Amino acid sequence: SRLLLHNLLDNHNQQDLPEELWELSELEKLNLSLNRLKVLPPQLALLSNLVVLNLWGNQLSRLPAEIGQLKRLRVLFAYRNRLSDVPEELGACTQLEVLSLNNNQLSSLPESLSKLTRLRKLNLSQNHMALLPGCIYNMKALVFLHLACNCLENLAENIQNLAELKILIVEGNSLHSLPKALCCLTRLELLNLDFNDIKDVPQELHQLSHLEKLACHPLDKGLHIVHNPLIKPVKEVLEGGGLSALFNYLRAG
Repeated sequence: SRLLLHNLLDNHNQQDLPEELWELSELEKLNLSLNRLKVLPPQLALLSNLVVLNLWGNQLSRLPAEIGQLKRLRVLFAYRNRLSDVPEELGACTQLEVLSLNNNQLSSLPESLSKLTRLRKLNLSQNHMALLPGCIYNMKALVFLHLACNCLENLAENIQNLAELKILIVEGNSLHSLPKALCCLTRLELLNLDFNDIKDVPQELHQLSHLEKLACHPLDKGLHIVHNPLIKPVKEVLEGGGLSALFNYLRAG
């Protein structure tokens, strides 16, 4: 059955899930968002047909290891919780295509998540990442990667492994420079680098030809970079003619 359970708990202080839930072995979609859950029991593994699991807006400090037994899981929303780590077993959910872990307390991810080679959308914004977890560089199907509001100071050259990326958001970090390898992501349509410490850009940036304009609104496609301490002549070129002028300047090199 394709059921969607939402607000399974009442509006009082109940935090225990009803035992009847674990009998729904054919359940494919389960929405437990905004239920003040502090613990997700190991019986979760009994729902082996789950495709979508929505846990956002609870008070979870951990996910059970048994989540790795949900072999059909494609979408996991666990944002706005209190997660300080992610279980290694999540790497066994190799069908995952969408993973939202934003607004938690994560500083790293287990290397086992390298197995999530079908993942297309990953949101890690508003966490405590000082380094981009190495497992991400193996998620070669990613088209959307949201890393805003962490503590990142650099992106490794391995970023070029993510050749399918169309949207990369790294605003609100502490990036000082951009790796040349970033310019290999030629499918990028939106690159948000605002509110970092970037002073210059690599000459190869003009290769990102799908960035069609200098963008201002957060949802606009294009290059977001003006909210950085850019130095001459990059700043002047951008102010004078926008992105096309910058790309022409870089090509002339």
